[in-house]
Amino acid sequence: MHVVAPRNEPRRLYVVEQRGTIRVIQQGRVRSGYFLDIRSRVTAGSEQGLLGLAFDPKYAKNRFVYVNYTDRAGDTRVVRYRTNGSRALVASARQLLRVDQPYANHNGGNLLFGPDGFLYVGLGDGGSGGDPEDRAQNPGSLLGKMLRLDVRRPGSAPVIVGLGLRNPWRYSFDRATGDLYIGDVGQGDVEEVDFTPRARLAGLENYGWDLYEGSQRFENGEPGPGQLVFPVFEYGHDQGCTVVGGFVYRGPARPAERGRYILGDYCSGIIWSFRFSAGATHSVRVEPFRIAGLTSFGEDAAGELYAASQSGTIYRLT
Repeated sequence: MHVVAPRNEPRRLYVVEQRGTIRVIQQGRVRSGYFLDIRSRVTAGSEQGLLGLAFDPKYAKNRFVYVNYTDRAGDTRVVRYRTNGSRALVASARQLLRVDQPYANHNGGNLLFGPDGFLYVGLGDGGSGGDPEDRAQNPGSLLGKMLRLDVRRPGSAPVIVGLGLRNPWRYSFDRATGDLYIGDVGQGDVEEVDFTPRARLAGLENYGWDLYEGSQRFENGEPGPGQLVFPVFEYGHDQGCTVVGGFVYRGPARPAERGRYILGDYCSGIIWSFRFSAGATHSVRVEPFRIAGLTSFGEDAAGELYAASQSGTIYRLT
């Protein structure tokens, strides 16, 4: 489901598996055993499961990791664990967030630390289709939101920094600029990528759903609070059906590709890349390969990019 690496471990990749386990790839080989095994606590299947992993910015010292999963009741939980450097200590679990999920789909699931040191938690609109209870535009609901957690103050309430999301399936911060890119899964016609510059992270963005699907009007009504944001990239369902947000490439291996944002589609396996600068998207191209069952992209410590497939294969983009 995901590939993650802390900045202080250049030879390791951590692979999130939907059933509730995390494996370690060390110097190209899968290490025996599990970094974390919480299968007894996870509901897995379809869009549910262990969905996200993030390492604390001070992981080398405090050994904290954070996971996002759907529990046995199907609700979202964000939980912190301490590790011994080799494995997470299950008994150290501390819950930071629990959100009721009214339906089984649109759980979001990503976890990512921003350049401001806060943990960002993207949640879908609660599921079903068409956001039937209008949660995404409702500031009184945590669903359909980008949340910010201060993990340095356990027990502090989450802060809504974005609303109007349908199902943010992978978002990332550009490690060079701190800008935020969000892949938000569409309803029936449009898949989109949204963009928030680092300077606006402290504000409130409104990404439009369910009044807009991409840049197209979906439903009548007035938007909730926040600055209305339209996609910087979108594509129709003639090219795929589920966007998988990626990363801006900043690795050393491919200097010509630095600054290109890379994304893909779960259904078609198509991979796109583009540059975004001065408020405009340009140099869009379809890459000459596809990844069947694409579920996620990831970065290693150096900024090289990887992709995860539902088949169980991990790719390094070269």
